[in-house]
Amino acid sequence: MADTMMGSGKAETLNRELGDFLRARRERLTPKAVGLPAGQRRRTAGLRREEVAELAGIGIDWYVRLEQGRNVRPSPAVVDALARALKLTKAEHSHLKALARPAPPGAFVREAVPDAVRRVVESLNQPAYVSGRRFDVLAWNTAADEIFGYSRVPEDERNTLLS
Repeated sequence: MADTMMGSGKAETLNRELGDFLRARRERLTPKAVGLPAGQRRRTAGLRREEVAELAGIGIDWYVRLEQGRNVRPSPAVVDALARALKLTKAEHSHLKALARPAPPGAFVREAVPDAVRRVVESLNQPAYVSGRRFDVLAWNTAADEIFGYSRVPEDERNTLLS
């Protein structure tokens, strides 16, 4: 059956893009650029994750989850704190906000009734119908049609909550 919600693939892509963006901005900064002492030699360029988390005032585990592209959404306050910690430009800050925003759900696609279920409903003598997740009437038998008149109602109006 078709799902009414956004596919998990799209959400995973957005999470990965958020993580990639945070990582790229972290790696381009030096400790000196954010007022931290240079300290010991670094294996990789840029700030450490824990330094970004501390500068933003958030937990290291939370920041790691964001950067790893896990399914977490930062609040607007956390997004603003990260933008300050990473010294983002206005355009980069706007981009970070867009990446952190929950993705809108995909367009609704009417559900389909498997042929086997449709045959069972149609074979019954008593009134029977199948409804979907949004209570749309998707299939019915002759007895149900005699009572409810589903065949005379436009498809987009066949809903048990609207009847």
